[in-house]
Amino acid sequence: MNTLKKYIFLLVVLCISASVYAQNAQHSFKLSDNNFLLDDKPFQIISGEIHYPRVPKEAWRDRMKMAKAMGLNTIGTYVFWNLHEPQKGKFDFSGNNDIAAFVKIAQEEGLWVILRPSPYVCAEWEFGGYPYWLQNEKSLVVRSKQQEYLNEYKKYINAVGKQLAQLQVNHGGNILMVQVENEYGSFAADKEYLAINRKMFIEAGFDGLLYTCDPEVDIVGGHLNGLLPAINGQDNPDRVKAAINKYHNGVGPYFIAEWYPAWFDWWGTPHHTVPAEQYTGKLDSVLKAGISINMYMFHGGTTRGFMNGANYKDTSPYEPQISSYDYDAPLNEAGNATEKFKQFRAVIQKHLPKDVKLPAIPAAKLAISIKPFQLDKKYYVFNNLTTGVENAKPLTFEDLKQDYGYMLYRTQITGGKKGSLKINKLRDYAIIFINGKQVGILDRRLNQDSLSLDLPSGKLQLDIFVENMGRINFGKYLLENKKGITENVSFNGAVIENWKMFSLPFSNVEGFAKKQSTNTSNFGPTFSTGSFKLSKTGDTYLDMQNWGKGVVWINGHNLGKYWSIGPQQTIYVPKEWLKTGDNSIQVLELLNDKAATITAIETPILNSLKK
Repeated sequence: MNTLKKYIFLLVVLCISASVYAQNAQHSFKLSDNNFLLDDKPFQIISGEIHYPRVPKEAWRDRMKMAKAMGLNTIGTYVFWNLHEPQKGKFDFSGNNDIAAFVKIAQEEGLWVILRPSPYVCAEWEFGGYPYWLQNEKSLVVRSKQQEYLNEYKKYINAVGKQLAQLQVNHGGNILMVQVENEYGSFAADKEYLAINRKMFIEAGFDGLLYTCDPEVDIVGGHLNGLLPAINGQDNPDRVKAAINKYHNGVGPYFIAEWYPAWFDWWGTPHHTVPAEQYTGKLDSVLKAGISINMYMFHGGTTRGFMNGANYKDTSPYEPQISSYDYDAPLNEAGNATEKFKQFRAVIQKHLPKDVKLPAIPAAKLAISIKPFQLDKKYYVFNNLTTGVENAKPLTFEDLKQDYGYMLYRTQITGGKKGSLKINKLRDYAIIFINGKQVGILDRRLNQDSLSLDLPSGKLQLDIFVENMGRINFGKYLLENKKGITENVSFNGAVIENWKMFSLPFSNVEGFAKKQSTNTSNFGPTFSTGSFKLSKTGDTYLDMQNWGKGVVWINGHNLGKYWSIGPQQTIYVPKEWLKTGDNSIQVLELLNDKAATITAIETPILNSLKK
């Protein structure tokens, strides 16, 4: 019997060893005249983008299984510098930032990975992925050959290389390709800068297949000789081939690095949706032509915390993005299959070998509703201020080494006159109070910077509460991204001086609730706390339609922002972050200090606009 047990044990060990070896065996991935070659065999990449910080770590594997069920063989992801180095020199690859674990789970689920680790990601992400503190480095200019920038860039990409270089396919991992820069041709065309990028990538250990990606008209500026050029936003096979042929000797393979099955949303505009029928034929033609593809997004998820970005151009206003990154993608925000998923799956199945059967589509996850409950404690934010920092002129978030959140600016002015209060270069949203009374709101989205006031007599306290609604993530104004009051405040043209600034980053909400003072200046934003009980867990959506504008935390997780103007009226709460029994909740509310009740529903409200 002992001999039999030893034999069985040895057999199990051998099987496990063989499995590990198979997963970690070195592969080759290279280019031929017409195809990608994986281990010298033609390989068509059918990929979908999933960003690890937009999905709870506990749900990564489920999303991978959904990718397999739709027929994908690869996952694409950016790497986000501002998550991994939130403060200079302090790197974080733990928890939901554990990108190496994300890649390894993909490998365990039989998926290859396309890695996009460049410092700039765009991605509707705060500052396009750059950490805010770069703006405090003297003379530093992002996406340039300036030495100060390259020094910080090198430290970052080396740290990423330590995490991920060994996971490339040529080292036994599952990372097929690594992207250098990101749509650089939309920004500039400095080939020397691109060559520096390539050199730093290789020195960081990324010694496999490197590529660039750009929109069709920008490949000329964003491509670097010797790297595979990929195209974004074009799905006509003839145009894809014509555009790419110019840059690699008239031969393939061809790769659509970003194919958009819909689009993202920003505050105050309708939720973007596009019927699957408008895309199935295009997907079919691309796959039939042998072109590889990465759909952006396969699953968008949620931009939690304060990590949403914003768009701004000379031809359009400032447009901060909402927290939901649903994207009308094949997988919805909660990770369930949509009709688009099913139709795309049917197209992909047509192009797989006859003997390949896709896994069954996993059932939709359980969704629950929660009966209305009260937040039983409410604190006024201005009753919990720090000692503050005094300065003649207003200081920015960056001046005070504050990354995200809010700041209160306070000063004394003399009343008894009428006139215009003007905030020069407000970034981005301000609520103004005179002696504790709200007198107006200025919103950068609406190009507002001035407010007509009739001031009462005497010495008056002027409070300006400013929200950072997201640093710009695309275009030339990427270089002008400081937050707060970035120039000055004037009344009837006379500059107001002698300010006190109070930082309110809301990075430690538990600590905030515990430090409340007994001050009774009850005006301005409120911070409410409470709890609710669950007998079972499931995905749910907090209905915030009766609230104004703010942020929600549950069980310590910052779930993102809400704003009554829409289109997003609910906040997604993943099952993985709920528990049976008591669940804690905190809400920062900027506009409606009477709000106190919340309910949760089973389906999202993502397309409801209000004035």
